[in-house]
Amino acid sequence: MALVGVYEPSPTQWVRDQVELYESSGGTEGTTIRGDLPVILLTSVGARSGKIRKTPLMRVEHEGAYALVASNAGAVKHPVWYHNLVSSPLVELRDGTQVWEMKARLLSGEERAVWWERAVAAFSDYADYQARAEREIPLFVVEPTAV
Repeated sequence: MALVGVYEPSPTQWVRDQVELYESSGGTEGTTIRGDLPVILLTSVGARSGKIRKTPLMRVEHEGAYALVASNAGAVKHPVWYHNLVSSPLVELRDGTQVWEMKARLLSGEERAVWWERAVAAFSDYADYQARAEREIPLFVVEPTAV
């Protein structure tokens, strides 16, 4: 089931630009940040607005599942998309030219620890973000929905 709603671009210019390039190229451009760090594109439904939201996030993949790290660059508050996933866990994920409907679930315990290691291996800044966040950074895993 595809996500339904009106797309509302991010208020942040670099996010709007990244999403536009990623989508307009069919996933052949805009797939990295800082030169060579791979990103995926998360599409979710706004928790309050009900509008479609699109967010580039660091690519952390393992055996067809992806981690979504709600780091907000180490800020005290969770990123807005965290609340979107808690409210509505059905999402669309684009990794390059591939697009899947997926379902998000919040991780805890040992499973979270394993995925956290993968996330830090993919993007070492996450360790620094956690050190200054004053909160445990939430970690979701998204996996394909049943066909």
